[in-house]
Amino acid sequence: MFFVTSGEVTLQRTGLQGEAVVLQRVRTGFVSEASLNVAKYHCDAVAITETNVIKLPVLEMRVFLERDTEFAGRWISMLNSEVMRLRLHCERLSMKSVKEKLLHLIQTEGKDGHYCAPSGLKTLAGELGVTHEALYRAIADLQEKGLLSKRNGDLLLSKH
Repeated sequence: MFFVTSGEVTLQRTGLQGEAVVLQRVRTGFVSEASLNVAKYHCDAVAITETNVIKLPVLEMRVFLERDTEFAGRWISMLNSEVMRLRLHCERLSMKSVKEKLLHLIQTEGKDGHYCAPSGLKTLAGELGVTHEALYRAIADLQEKGLLSKRNGDLLLSKH
């Protein structure tokens, strides 16, 4: 199991068409925590940018969780937050239009209508489950309608 201290890691699988399907994106936090109780993980971890991680021994983590109830409680709280984030991700993937997915992402995972996309729009397209061309078109359309602006790779909802 790993903890990302800087950079960015995605957990991904290869889709039916050979495309990368991003299951999780981590900029700071645990990656492969689901491997705590399994022998083999179900996807690949890929460092998207220059990344630093701390390797955590799974057997020792299990011992800490069994013996330290305060640590176990904090671990459960962290996992609860991750489950809620992943549910938002699933909700977003079920949306039909690229614009809906993009606006949902900015509203739910951005801060005050501002979403930082440090890895670029191509990577973001993979996270949204769309082609980068479709994402570029959706952004251009939202910009044309005055609903969105782009600044240094960041996406900002316009205040109306």
